[in-house]
Amino acid sequence: MSSADDSASAPMTDEETASAGFSDDGKNTIGSQLASRLREAIISGELEAGSKINLDKARRTFNVSLSPLREGLARLISDGLVEFQDNRGYRVAPISLANLEEITTLREELEVFALRESMRIGDVEWESNIMRSLHRLNRTDRDASRPETLEQWETLHREFHLTLISGCGKPLLLHFCGLLLNLNDRYRRVFLIRTSGDRNVGQEHSEIAQGAVARDIEYATEKLRQHIHRTGTNLRNHLATKGIV
Repeated sequence: MSSADDSASAPMTDEETASAGFSDDGKNTIGSQLASRLREAIISGELEAGSKINLDKARRTFNVSLSPLREGLARLISDGLVEFQDNRGYRVAPISLANLEEITTLREELEVFALRESMRIGDVEWESNIMRSLHRLNRTDRDASRPETLEQWETLHREFHLTLISGCGKPLLLHFCGLLLNLNDRYRRVFLIRTSGDRNVGQEHSEIAQGAVARDIEYATEKLRQHIHRTGTNLRNHLATKGIV
């Protein structure tokens, strides 16, 4: 996309921006709301890996001006989901086996550490939140023939993993774990959303949760590490069959 395309975009009025469902409420800027919309589009595969992001088309789609759109894209660059190159513009970050391997390794280290810390200092409310999150996840169907169930399951799956580590008391660690989950979910949702897998994921989640609330640190952290590692292995094997290197 050329810079001429960008300059041709006229700014939107406040009324036009509001009509697209965006409003600056003082807590969530229009740019942050756009980032959330674009993040979901990338993670779900609606915006394909490596594809060019046409600013003028995106501006018309979301009915916003370029300033908040660029703000939203800047946030996604820091998340590792979007890349920017001079004279080439914005592009959805590509995927690769090496990138997946790095994400998996970092999740094993950081998420497991966060769970260990959560079990060390988490309170009763943290324990209760884990069991509520597990119950919601295990009671939710994931039917490939009904896309709406897939989206609901993915939302609850992410919530479960973040709840597990929410008691660690380390905001930066939680932030990094959240970024890694986004990057990992991008691979899982795009390539395995219609694949049942080779293991009982629900049972694995239950074992991790029960070990966590029982404060069995070695058991729960090892179960989580194995869970993350097996997911990475399944994804890597699936990517290889698609010719991804």
